[in-house]
Amino acid sequence: MDSSFPKSIYAIQHLAFEDLGSLEDIFYQLGYRVRYFEAGVDDLTPALQYEGLTIILGGPIGVYETEDYPFLKDELHHLKQRLDKKRPTLGICLGAQLIAQALGARVYAGHVKEIGWSPLEIRYATDNMLAPLENTPVLHWHGDTFDLPRDAELLASSSVYSNQAFRVGQHILAMQFHLEVTAEHMEKWLIGHSCELRKANINIPALRQDSQLHAQALQTRAELIIKAFLAQIATL
Repeated sequence: MDSSFPKSIYAIQHLAFEDLGSLEDIFYQLGYRVRYFEAGVDDLTPALQYEGLTIILGGPIGVYETEDYPFLKDELHHLKQRLDKKRPTLGICLGAQLIAQALGARVYAGHVKEIGWSPLEIRYATDNMLAPLENTPVLHWHGDTFDLPRDAELLASSSVYSNQAFRVGQHILAMQFHLEVTAEHMEKWLIGHSCELRKANINIPALRQDSQLHAQALQTRAELIIKAFLAQIATL
């Protein structure tokens, strides 16, 4: 790890209980500090102008809902500037959609809600850092999807949506699925997203059980992916 690389991680939250999850412990173990910014409340400019790693987390709103959530306009504006400067950026779920939009791709409502645990199709790509997720169920929790941005390389697909993860260069990684989820924190998701789950006719006890079955294996592989991404951006 390059000793000159900033030792803080800035994370933008769009929902209080959708935090860094298992990734936060990884960062602490590697000697990083974590600072959270609350979208819609805090000024996100420092996070989006930061020269170190900024992570944009998930949330239930749509990238295109700028009339209802005006802060999205500023977030997208500063995010585009950040990506133009090739600053290291990781997006998860809504974060991935924001990155896609900032790169000029279309983000839109999908044909069906994808909520639950299922494996990815890891796409052929040189040094695909998502390779540890081969045959490993991940947590999907989204209704929107996006077109692949120009110059982006597709890293993973699912049986429901083909664009699940992409990278641009060595500095941008975007994942539609949730790499960070832990079994012990899943109950917060089940409570907080109760209305969405019932509207989508999701079997909540089954989703809870699947989380108990699969979250630990995902956590182990998430550590490999995050360490690889940190090592990569530290050399930029």
